[in-house]
Amino acid sequence: MRHLLDTRTLDRETALRILDVAEDMSDTQSREVKKLPTLRGKTVVNLFFEDSTRTRISFEAAAKRLSADVINFAAKGSSVSKGESLKDTAQTLQAMGADAVVIRHPASGAPQTLATSGWISAGVVNAGDGTHEHPTQALLDAFTIRKRRFGADSRGRDLSGVTVVIVGDVLHSRVARSNVWLLATLGAEVTLVSPPTLVPQNVSLWPAKVVYDLDQALAEGPDAVMMLRIQLERMNAAYFPTEREYSRRWGLDALRVASLPDGSIVMHPGPMNRGLEISSEAADSPRSTVLEQVTNGVSIRMAVLYLLLAGERDDERGGDQ
Repeated sequence: MRHLLDTRTLDRETALRILDVAEDMSDTQSREVKKLPTLRGKTVVNLFFEDSTRTRISFEAAAKRLSADVINFAAKGSSVSKGESLKDTAQTLQAMGADAVVIRHPASGAPQTLATSGWISAGVVNAGDGTHEHPTQALLDAFTIRKRRFGADSRGRDLSGVTVVIVGDVLHSRVARSNVWLLATLGAEVTLVSPPTLVPQNVSLWPAKVVYDLDQALAEGPDAVMMLRIQLERMNAAYFPTEREYSRRWGLDALRVASLPDGSIVMHPGPMNRGLEISSEAADSPRSTVLEQVTNGVSIRMAVLYLLLAGERDDERGGDQ
């Protein structure tokens, strides 16, 4: 694996390999000594042009548990905010000897540019780019679903026959995009539920069906319900009448959770807007995997960094996985 830029072009075999290696990493995290010597001497740079404490800390924890050196590079307050380009920053990281660059950027396609430009020889991991993708979030979500469904016997298994409902602000959500492609690749059936104003124009090209009625989607008894955060900071127009109306029609409350079949799980990528897209009762219910997702995120990111830096580097393919 050379880079991890998206899930749309991630093949089933590579996706399962990441999930299976994450299982191995997860097993090591229950030990008293969690640290592995695997990436000793390697340098991982967290290059964040957008704020995201949760994702950055997760990648930092993953790299440090593999004994890598970590450099956190926040664009705010750096030379980038004074006008330094992505190219200049990349060349600086190259000169510093970065082996992997984890990048979050407000522009869709920035990680792809970094990976294919020739400015840097490091492996590139997309930690979220614009409204494009967030591949490690989709991988940790798939890992969480698989673990809840199959338990300890999940290695090598895909998600064939699993039904997943993704609810909310699909238009602005890179999490939704990454999940739709990965879950479909792994054999799951995906239904998107959203107000019509928050459905992307090109959604007919996605491997998912779209409905506008949450209760209709829940009536089919999905295995997992993934609530998306309403991204108020990305909204410069009135996409729905009021927050109360949104919560009434598309929010997951205690009543809707109670309607789900036994074994159904409730997911959220965080941070949550409690009382808007999800109620506290739903977020804190035994069905909720919110904290498991955070734990599993470290295992997935350990697996990705391991495969990037210690696994077989498939440079001959030159592909973007």
